[in-house]
Amino acid sequence: MKANSITTYFYVLAIGIIAVHRAGAQPTIYPAKPQEQAIAITGGTIHVGDGRVIEHGTLVFEGGKIIGVGSTAAIPAGAHTVDATGKHIYPGFVAPNTNLGLVEIQSVKATADYAEVGENNVHVRSLIAYNTDSKVINTLRSNGILLAQITPQGGLISGQSSIVQLDAWNWEDAAYKVDEGIHVHWPAIPFSRSGNAAAQDQVQSQIDLLNDYLLEARAYGELTGNYTVNPRFEALRAVFSGDRQVYVHANKAKDIISAVTALKRHGIRPVLVGGAEAHLVTDLLKDNQVAVVLRQPHSLPSGTDVDVSLPFRQAKLLTDAGILVAYSIEGFWQQRNLPFMAGTAAAYGLDKEQALAMITSNAARILGIDDRTGTLQVGKDANIIISTGDALDMLGNNIERAFIQGRDITLDDLHKQLFERYQYKYGMAGEQQEQ
Repeated sequence: MKANSITTYFYVLAIGIIAVHRAGAQPTIYPAKPQEQAIAITGGTIHVGDGRVIEHGTLVFEGGKIIGVGSTAAIPAGAHTVDATGKHIYPGFVAPNTNLGLVEIQSVKATADYAEVGENNVHVRSLIAYNTDSKVINTLRSNGILLAQITPQGGLISGQSSIVQLDAWNWEDAAYKVDEGIHVHWPAIPFSRSGNAAAQDQVQSQIDLLNDYLLEARAYGELTGNYTVNPRFEALRAVFSGDRQVYVHANKAKDIISAVTALKRHGIRPVLVGGAEAHLVTDLLKDNQVAVVLRQPHSLPSGTDVDVSLPFRQAKLLTDAGILVAYSIEGFWQQRNLPFMAGTAAAYGLDKEQALAMITSNAARILGIDDRTGTLQVGKDANIIISTGDALDMLGNNIERAFIQGRDITLDDLHKQLFERYQYKYGMAGEQQEQ
């Protein structure tokens, strides 16, 4: 079975590469070279990412860092100028909670490396499995997504996520923040009108197991001198020292309450991922300063008796309650639609710049990289996109240029290459018919 899967994978990959070759396009998209000279983007509308908008602004960056931003920012001598008049300039979008680069073809098992066997894989590092050669990565960049949180899945404790920038030769080059978080999937009781004692007991036993494990890990972290190293406990040591975030995946209100309350006893303030019913427990989340990474709004509500528009409005409900919110989309290839999720939130009551913040500054704060990215401010990395229209709108999103740490990256991707191939094919067929 495995051999057949591998054969299928290489067959599909080969067909794609052959198609691109015949189209006359490059089959491989190479990472950009480091920034060599100062670049000034002038005349555009700068969306800083923190709510501010600068009309006819100038953004200057050098050595991969932003050195000037504003309506009168100074341009160094010899800088290369990019005219963005009539266009929009944004911070690069950030995609949390994705298995991008861990899966290539969803139906081919040999290309999936996002989960390990067993319930407790806290020591597993998703970063080392990240495939920078994935053809999916470039489709995200074409829509303005320049950073992603590569997240493991499966089990009770899935493992450690890392932040990567999406233009690299290998996972070492891609690493933006290494092993920044541990992901816990909180046990959830299946819904049953008649009740299910056996299921409740099973869930409670898993919660007890997790509590006991955290107690043991804390005790291990206090050991000194010579002791036997436990890789799983070592991974949790950084959690108790405050150097590593815990992301708890839960959707139902009762599961969210259980997770936040239980982790609080261990001195852990988690980030909630999923949160389908987070709007029902806003007081708990605000009192405990729990940020929320919401699931995609382009989906059905979590219950049959819930307002069909709730997923569209949930971000505003949480934001109005004073909760830090970001957006995520499960999986990998759909991540390219992330900016349109934010656009939907804006259409359902959220301020447009607040919606933008959910995939820029808010996401950066939640992931602990806001000191480097998420907003267009002096001293931060030059992770920048230029769109000819509104990047949060499907019709306006046309990313013309993109820079990652100042590097002018290519926005070509396999979709564009295949589009050009078949446009050429059927265009030629049409011309022959006319002749």
